[in-house]
Amino acid sequence: MAKHKIDYTRENGLPVVLTTIDKLVNWGRSNSLWAMNYGLACCAIEMMATGASRYDFDRFGTIFRASAKQSEVMVIAGTLSKKHAELARRLYDAMPEPKWVISMGSCANTGGMFNTYAVVQGCDRIIPVDIYLPGCAPRPETLQYALMILQKKIRREKANRNQLPKRLV
Repeated sequence: MAKHKIDYTRENGLPVVLTTIDKLVNWGRSNSLWAMNYGLACCAIEMMATGASRYDFDRFGTIFRASAKQSEVMVIAGTLSKKHAELARRLYDAMPEPKWVISMGSCANTGGMFNTYAVVQGCDRIIPVDIYLPGCAPRPETLQYALMILQKKIRREKANRNQLPKRLV
């Protein structure tokens, strides 16, 4: 067994935690995500079921909020119409940095079967999206899995990244 020259214990025998500030900040961010539920259609029912006691988002540290100013994650669930697009963009801009977006369902991802003049063909044309959930409508387990993927993504980021607004245009 190799002997280490550095003793990582203190005088009273308690271990010392060695980590970086980035990892500590990202651990806190990833385990306390506040999501704004932006339910527009049938996917919103599945999103509401995810917040119920059977799936229990609270164990991941995720709490659904109704205010954009208190949210870090925006879950767009359902068909985004062109009349709603400006409101969705304003809500996104009102969210504090850092912020992430989950597009939930085929209608939010690509416009779904509604290839009409009134429907935005993918919410990523209005708002930058971090995670896409396929399906019509995706099951609550899929949203939970997307949240776990988002937590891993947050843990890999730099905590002091440039907080420039994400603009597509």
